Amino acid sequence: MAILMASALGVSLPIIGKNIPALRPESALFYLVKAFAAGVILSTGFIHILPDAFEDLTDPTLKDGPWGNFPFTGLAAMVGSLGTLMIDAFATGYYRKLHFGNGGEHHRHGGVDEEMSGDHAGHVHLHTHATHGHAHLPFGSGSGGTPLGLGNLDQIRYRITSQVLEMGIVVHSVIIGISLGTSSNLDTIKPLIAALCFHQFFEGIGLGGCIAQAAFESGSTMCMALFFSLTTPLGVAVGIGITNVYDDSSPTALITQGMLNACAAGILIYMALVDLLAHDFMSYKLQANTRLFLGTNLSLLLGAGLMALLAIWA
Repeated sequence: MAILMASALGVSLPIIGKNIPALRPESALFYLVKAFAAGVILSTGFIHILPDAFEDLTDPTLKDGPWGNFPFTGLAAMVGSLGTLMIDAFATGYYRKLHFGNGGEHHRHGGVDEEMSGDHAGHVHLHTHATHGHAHLPFGSGSGGTPLGLGNLDQIRYRITSQVLEMGIVVHSVIIGISLGTSSNLDTIKPLIAALCFHQFFEGIGLGGCIAQAAFESGSTMCMALFFSLTTPLGVAVGIGITNVYDDSSPTALITQGMLNACAAGILIYMALVDLLAHDFMSYKLQANTRLFLGTNLSLLLGAGLMALLAIWA
């Protein structure tokens, strides 16, 4: 129940915060919180998931055959990262063509390419320092509308980012939920639950921020938030149900967990660095505001550092 509440609260705050000026996606506080959450996600991939994958796939019981002769953990993490990049690029290109078409007028502003079809020629162009290029208003049919300062391509990117990020989080959440559900040692369970609550809360904030910026329809937003919130508790329930038949030290379990964890680590590391951090850190708003830029860097290091510290207990 504690993990469910932490997950639901984390993912809901940025979504509800769209109606609160201090927590809107274009606010300085939102940048700080999002950087902290991205640090948590990045540290989760590097410090928590990837070492678990290495431990599983280098277990002595797998020394025979190919598992002991090739670094499959690094391969799976690389496949996860490259797969995410390809999905990211393919989906962005698809939605760009779907929205702008192939014959749209090509614009360049501030060193960043933009495309605009004839259907958008009559739209109001709002010059903003929050992001690159122009913001085209109005856009889409999201219930909350496009957040101020976000253009069409920005919104497309955030929609793809939120969906791919949730996929990576869900894979790891199910595995860690099953591990928690099959554990019978209270000394292990208590610190693990505390660590998972922290982890799920700030992962939820990172995911919720992307969902808020993507301006999905209300139904889609609720489904994504609910899916994220229920994943780990569902994994725990499955773990409890299979306690008597599940052996996490068997070769099949080690290979399955190791490969899935390595792929999830690759996905989360890519998403944290490329989609959550690079876009914001390279934006004009951050680079033109020294105070906000330094604050965002400190927030990132704090999130990554605290999540790394939790590896002592879980």
